[in-house]
Amino acid sequence: MRLKLTLSYAGFLMLAGALLLVAVGVFLLRQGWLQTNESGAVRLTPGTLFVRDFAPTAAAVLVFLLVFGLLGGWGLAGRMLAPLDRITRATRTAAAGSLSHRIRLPGRRDEFRELADAFDTMLAQLEAHVAEQQRFAANASHELRTPLAISKTLLDVARADPHRDTGELVDRLHTVNTRAIDLTEALLLLSRAGRRSFTREDVDLSLVAEEAAETLHPLAENHGVTLETSGDIAPTSGSPALLLQLTTNLVHNAIVHNVPEEGPEEGSVRVHTGVRPGSVVLTVENTGERLTPQLVATLTEPFRRGSERVRTDQAGVGLGLAIVKTVTEAHGGTLTLTPRPAGGLRITVELPAASGG
Repeated sequence: MRLKLTLSYAGFLMLAGALLLVAVGVFLLRQGWLQTNESGAVRLTPGTLFVRDFAPTAAAVLVFLLVFGLLGGWGLAGRMLAPLDRITRATRTAAAGSLSHRIRLPGRRDEFRELADAFDTMLAQLEAHVAEQQRFAANASHELRTPLAISKTLLDVARADPHRDTGELVDRLHTVNTRAIDLTEALLLLSRAGRRSFTREDVDLSLVAEEAAETLHPLAENHGVTLETSGDIAPTSGSPALLLQLTTNLVHNAIVHNVPEEGPEEGSVRVHTGVRPGSVVLTVENTGERLTPQLVATLTEPFRRGSERVRTDQAGVGLGLAIVKTVTEAHGGTLTLTPRPAGGLRITVELPAASGG
């Protein structure tokens, strides 16, 4: 590219110089250097000799322009392409696995500066994504290894004691296996939502909220929690299955992470849908223990349940709110978690409104 720019610059300079010299030559000829005598015969004037002498000078000028164009063009092209070379080196560094490198191109803002800044932004996002995936893979490996290790231990104990009651062993193995299956299905759902490999349809978020609440109403009764739904029609666009999973996860968490069943107060969960300019909102609010903002900020991370919120009978697999966050982002929405002053949590999901909604 540098050679092409150099040749282009030198060629343009040569062309401009040649046109200028031709214009000078034509000007000299038109000034009457060719004249006629009284009989009408053409004769050469001393000016004609000047024109003949002009040709070698013009050639020398063109040679000078060629040399100047090549040398100057080479230096100018190198200076112009220096930012591109810096970006190329950064690209090769990133391709080798180093995502922490940044170009940080100095100077005024131009096309190269915008390209470098965009590349730095891409590297930062990619680095964060890779770190998140590595952390997620490590957590998933740990979570999946736990039920497998428990199953192995139970089987080893049964093998060592053949007279042991197999009914208890089968029940415990069934519980462990169910947890492993739930975790695997949650991981697959999280991966599907992250890839955004779903077909968009018109969805009324209020109907989705009512369906999730109706499905989980028996669970709320078992936990002594009052479940209420309200709100307006909230049309959005997305996957009905994923949005139902999102709402179900939110309501389920609100039920099981509520006030203790043996507590003096009765717990409650409120599900509300609403419409804002250009968006629809789903809010799930529940009573419960007081939560710190620091703890709330970590609840959407995979496998982060929060020790204060874990119930021994409904601990889950630690992916409920992580799935909610991924589904929300896949639909172009935002997720907000706010601790309630009196205890419990308020979760708001804001999604783009459907076209014409």
